[in-house]
Formats: sequence, C-alpha cells, structure tokens
Amino acid sequence: MFEFLFDQYKYASTTQIVLEFLAFVFGIASVFYAKKENILVYPTGLVTTVITVYLLYKAKYFADMTINIYYSVMSVYGWYKWTSKSNGPNLEITRTTNREKVIGVLLFIATALITYLVYNFFDYKLEIPNYIDIFTSGLFFTAMWYMALKKIENWTLWIIGDCIVVPLFAYRGLWMLSLQYLIFIILAIMAYLEWKRTLQQKII
Repeated sequence: MFEFLFDQYKYASTTQIVLEFLAFVFGIASVFYAKKENILVYPTGLVTTVITVYLLYKAKYFADMTINIYYSVMSVYGWYKWTSKSNGPNLEITRTTNREKVIGVLLFIATALITYLVYNFFDYKLEIPNYIDIFTSGLFFTAMWYMALKKIENWTLWIIGDCIVVPLFAYRGLWMLSLQYLIFIILAIMAYLEWKRTLQQKII
C-alpha cells in the first residue's frame, strides 16, 4: 500500500512535494484554529489556498485552480467579518436563520454553476469526478460563508464535502491531499461538537 501511495510522487519535483506538505500542514492548522474560534484560521487557510492554486496550475487543473482563487477571496471576507468592529467585540457562534439558509442554497447553486462554466471555459471534457467537484465546490463555498458568519452549520457542510473529496483526491493521485481531507473529517466532527457545546452554554 505504501509503495502505491508514494509511487504517485516518483516523478514529482522536490518543490512540489515541499509545497504539498506545506499546504497539508497549514490546512490542518487552519481547521484546528477554526475549531478554537481563533482568527489564525484565515491566514493559515490563505497560505493553503494560495499554494493549492499554484499546484493546481502546474498540474493543469485550471478549473479547480480558479475555484481555489474563489476560496481565497472568501477567506479574506471571513477574516474581515471575524475582526470587524461592526460585529461587536466578538462575533458569536449562532445557528443559521431561515434567510441565511435560503442565501446558502442560492450560494451553493451559484458556485456550482460558476464551477461548471469554468470547466467549460477551459474546454474540460466533463466526467463523473468533475461533476462531483462541481457539487463539492458548492458545498465548500457555502460552508466558508457560514464560517465567516460563525454559523454552526458550516461544520455539517464541511463534513459532507470532506467525505466526498477524500476518494476523489485519491482517484486523482493526490494522496497527500486525500489524507489531509481525511484528517479534516475528524477535526470537523470535533469542531462541530465543540461549537455545539459553546452554543448550548450560551442558551443556558
């Protein structure tokens, strides 16, 4: 099994391996900081998305690259929301309102549509993995928006999306990313439970 895993990197450059490892470490750190409601979730997340953009560009996954640029923009938005004085001293964990649920569904549809158009722009021949990517892009972008607002539902979307992309990245031969998202599932479940406890304490 290990031979199969590392065979994917047989012809990879040292730069690619180092960058994938850095994206791996900063990605884990980002989810850990999100779990703790620490503002460092955003700078560490940005490092991950910027590196991922470069790696996807080199791998010629241009559609995925464009979507990660999209994620980077949302990370900047989240950073602003968590530090904005308009939210009071601290932006608190809450559940989504009916209005935010509707906006979330619209964001999911809009992101999925944009992802589909990006694939078409780069003349991708859409196959099953691409349609899965379109679906998960919608989930992840909506999750990022909910996280920016500190809505507990963001973790539900992350967990669903992570469970889907683990085998997807493995299928593409991106084993380090696949392992990273497997760890994300565990951290996201832990984060959901921690945020839920915090939310229940506020209600009491």
